Amino acid sequence: MVMMQSLISGTGSCHNVHIVSRSAWGAAAPKSVSNLHLPVNLVFIHHTETPACHDPASCKSRVQNIQHYHMSTNGWADIGYSFLVAEDGSIYEGRGWDRVGAHTQGYNERGIAFSFIGSYSGSKPPAAALTAVKNMIQCGISLGKVASSYHLYGHRDVNPTSCPGDALYHEIQTWPHYSHTKP
Repeated sequence: MVMMQSLISGTGSCHNVHIVSRSAWGAAAPKSVSNLHLPVNLVFIHHTETPACHDPASCKSRVQNIQHYHMSTNGWADIGYSFLVAEDGSIYEGRGWDRVGAHTQGYNERGIAFSFIGSYSGSKPPAAALTAVKNMIQCGISLGKVASSYHLYGHRDVNPTSCPGDALYHEIQTWPHYSHTKP
């Protein structure tokens, strides 16, 4: 297992996340970076609307393909999401905690985004993936990257989209910090 030691060292609530670093999944270098002002108070949930992945090899390939699409087709500086979540609960570092993403138009400079790898309109992600995101949010709070009073949203709450899929959207509405009020 490849861990990002900078995310988990010396913190009690980050020991229970498995993060695959950019170098471990073979990320291309970003064209540019902008730093977030931390801690952020907005957390967005997305899905990639691609086939899910279930093992390290297929997940690395899927994340590479998503990055290539975001950079080549969309013209973005890097993969759009802060983190991507595999069905086995592994977290793939996208832009990470500290960088402005390209995930939620109008809110990228104020929040981070977790995108579940797959399509979750008809069924929600496995428990391992859901638990991983909850643990990552707690890790972010512990590291001072996410405000303890953060607000959680689905992508559809702020942009005209069906993302993160009906089943996942209904799930996150039961989570602490889910907000019914637009930021």
